[in-house]
Amino acid sequence: MKEVTYEEIKTWSEDSYVLIDIRDEGLRAYGMMPGAVFVDQEKLENDAEQELKYIAKDKKLVFYCEIGRRSRELQDEIAFLQECDCYSLKDGYVGFVRFNLAEKEKELQHKAEESIRKKFHKQLFSPFAKACKTYQLIKEGDHIAVCISGGKDSMLMAKLFQEIKTHRQVSFDLTFLVMDPGYNTENRALIESNAKALGIPITIFESDIFDAVDTIEKNPCYLCARMRRGYLYSKAKELGCNKIALGHHYDDVIETILMGMLHGGQVQTMMPKLHSTNFEGMELIRPMYLIRESDICAWRDYNGLHFLQCACHFTDTCTTCHEDGTTSSKRLETKKLIAQLKKENPFVEANIFKSVENVNLDTVIAYKKNGVRTSFLDEYDEEG
Repeated sequence: MKEVTYEEIKTWSEDSYVLIDIRDEGLRAYGMMPGAVFVDQEKLENDAEQELKYIAKDKKLVFYCEIGRRSRELQDEIAFLQECDCYSLKDGYVGFVRFNLAEKEKELQHKAEESIRKKFHKQLFSPFAKACKTYQLIKEGDHIAVCISGGKDSMLMAKLFQEIKTHRQVSFDLTFLVMDPGYNTENRALIESNAKALGIPITIFESDIFDAVDTIEKNPCYLCARMRRGYLYSKAKELGCNKIALGHHYDDVIETILMGMLHGGQVQTMMPKLHSTNFEGMELIRPMYLIRESDICAWRDYNGLHFLQCACHFTDTCTTCHEDGTTSSKRLETKKLIAQLKKENPFVEANIFKSVENVNLDTVIAYKKNGVRTSFLDEYDEEG
């Protein structure tokens, strides 16, 4: 399929082409190109004529995926498209985002920072500062490695750390750390472009994690996530840091609680901070712990920002792989379940969050502490 850049498309008349998004739901949730229509890739491959019947055949059809790799292959695989005037957007959605970044770079940083101080102060900075105080996440003399994956959560976390540092209530140092586990060129370039536009001085180091898990068939996401954390701890310690900060937010916490129950048969939560068991003197903190994902998205959209949505070496769609190895599909399923429950009970999210703060051991069959299992039967007869 012929490739075309977004810059070239801008020179075309608006009624001469149609933008067609073939990405999955998880990626589209982060944003689509203005005016684009969605066509399911699997259905397109099975019956292109049926899927495109409502799209004018006299127009140029510009297909785009995330980085331009999948859309390039469509015309060769689908006979019907060979009869159409088809194009593949070079560098895909990521290329579109980078083009917009370059045009807006001068104004982005100021607007993003100003919105944190004013418009989104209550939704973003206040809960960030509250989590830091409530859970004692920042202490005098800390050197914190702010771990940036390139997504909306970690990029906002970096800006919030820059903001709280200006308040000078505690003296601490920051290193904005980016690990490249084997990103494709487009994804790495997008991280660098966003960091530059937002005024985040990143330190990048490389690892071979993607290559290492490339041949793993069972639970590659889990192995990848554990290896990523190990590399981050190691590099952070090498740079003189005593803590690493991750961008997990309130919604991540309640989803983890629910997934543990539904898929793991256990009650557990994502802790606001943890001592490392393998790197002495190192600690993990989560200062976004009380921030709602919807507010992060609102800040992103208000500022017209587009962050890395996907970095998975395998599918280019796994943007929300967490340290527990859960993939975007499982988390998306849980998000939908919570949204459905919220229709009946508007307090359901807060109740899930509070449930792990209000554990009554008198009504628990068994629990674990430091790996040791305790059963209610151990003291039942004595209490009777």
